[in-house]
Amino acid sequence: MGDNDIRNIYCIGRNYRLHALELGNDVPTSPMVFTKPTHALAPMDGNVVELPGSVGEVHFELEIVLRIGRDYGPGMKADEIIGDMTLGLDLTLRDVQSKIKAKGEPWLPAKGFKGSAPLGAWFPYPGQAALEQRTFKLIRSGQEAQRGQASDMIFDVAALIEFVGANYGLGAGDIIYTGTPAGVAALVDGDTLEAYWGDRKVGSCVIKLA
Repeated sequence: MGDNDIRNIYCIGRNYRLHALELGNDVPTSPMVFTKPTHALAPMDGNVVELPGSVGEVHFELEIVLRIGRDYGPGMKADEIIGDMTLGLDLTLRDVQSKIKAKGEPWLPAKGFKGSAPLGAWFPYPGQAALEQRTFKLIRSGQEAQRGQASDMIFDVAALIEFVGANYGLGAGDIIYTGTPAGVAALVDGDTLEAYWGDRKVGSCVIKLA
């Protein structure tokens, strides 16, 4: 199954306490879910990702991304239905987001623009226990920008699968961006971004702000 077979893109907001606090947001009491269109997808295979540079800051947010391998049913365990995983970027037009949040409007203009969902290479999901033992990180132009661990999630993988599956449905080909750790910041033109799962590089791209 390739990226062209991806169906729904679910994203979890504010799932790491320090990230919620760094943006001045309340820590949620239940999973905060938003979506991106599939046109937001982009590879992270050393390519150039073109992003809008004229509407304010574009922030990077590195996240663990899960791909669903079979349809969800009530009572099914996360480890039964998750097939693959990777790391991905939930790119955000932060100034746009701030304006629409103040108006109570949907997040789509800030989160769903073309190129806002770059994905690294897929690899087998190891199960939640093993997932929580490994760190992931984003290297930005040679410097570590973010480091996180699934064990720090407010809502763990099992809780996310149950919540999204019960409320919105989950089927083979759906993916879930699980939230970002602290350390997000604005990109600059020419930034090189490298995503690492432990010591393994799973994706990289160069940012072009147009």
